[in-house]
Amino acid sequence: MRSERPIAVVDDDPAACTALIDLVRALGFSAIGFGSAISFLHSADVFRVCCVIADMRMAVMGGLELSRQLAMAGNPVPTILITAYPDETTRLEAATLGLRAYLTKPCSPDELLQALHLALGV
Repeated sequence: MRSERPIAVVDDDPAACTALIDLVRALGFSAIGFGSAISFLHSADVFRVCCVIADMRMAVMGGLELSRQLAMAGNPVPTILITAYPDETTRLEAATLGLRAYLTKPCSPDELLQALHLALGV
């Protein structure tokens, strides 16, 4: 059974954010979008989401730092990092921080679905 709680998509590229929201919804999940990590952290939804999909490179705060901020706030939401610039060092750091997946943009629907199942334990 899929969670009633939405998945947060955090990406400062509006087209990429919309495309990812559409993909998450097509996979059968509820999704809401944010144009920055800061806007997500300051939203009422920060404690309501069941998972975060965040872009690695965003202005001001990227996906790794967002994950750190959530954990420090006592809200370690399962997080999937997505990037157009994959590298092994970042992948290892993401794994060390407990991020559920590290995907390359654009990711396939199957890759994202597998990452969501892992993150949500379904």
